[in-house]
Amino acid sequence: MPAFLFVAAALSTAAGAENEPLPDWIIDRPIAFGEERVALMKAYAADHYGMDGITIVPRMIVIHWTGGSSLEAAWKNFNRAKLAGRPFLQKYGKVNVSAHYLVGRDGKVNKLMPDTMMARHAIGLNHCSLGIENVGQGNLTKKQLLADAKLVEYLAGRHDTIGYLIGHYEYRKFEGTSLFIEKYDAYRNKKKDPGKDFMGKLRTRLEALGVNLLGPPAP
Repeated sequence: MPAFLFVAAALSTAAGAENEPLPDWIIDRPIAFGEERVALMKAYAADHYGMDGITIVPRMIVIHWTGGSSLEAAWKNFNRAKLAGRPFLQKYGKVNVSAHYLVGRDGKVNKLMPDTMMARHAIGLNHCSLGIENVGQGNLTKKQLLADAKLVEYLAGRHDTIGYLIGHYEYRKFEGTSLFIEKYDAYRNKKKDPGKDFMGKLRTRLEALGVNLLGPPAP
């Protein structure tokens, strides 16, 4: 199939999935995406990925942790249009960081934005990935592990374009592949979330569920 037909078909499939009702275990709690944020996100997408919009075809899921202990604080942080603090990130775009899903320490899953809209959560991979944030840092709970596995299983079934699952700390392993796109060589950061132990347990859980997604390329 020609590349442009594949992209068109993938966009059509993703749009159809986006219109499906959410299961009752996902809380629909969207962050603000008004004119200001849309404009900032479009500018970021154009600058870093050469895109003329912010619609994406999900091909990867990236697991994160928030670094804090409060779901409410995390939601309020993601809800802002402009990035506050974090001067290194501000050098490369004013749009705030965001993610598609936010998982509380009790395992409750909150949907923050559409799966087909770009979020700023993983350098070089925002154009093709969904972000799942877990409240915490270094001490994620078993309920979060089970919730993440259930959510990944759901998303992989909802979007047949998804073929990869990684922890945020693994994102740079995609450099040099067709999936990693970033205009600025200096725009990189070192990440350790959500931890190798958590990702190992998550992958084991998903294997038991029959969900087989690829990890990062081997060195």
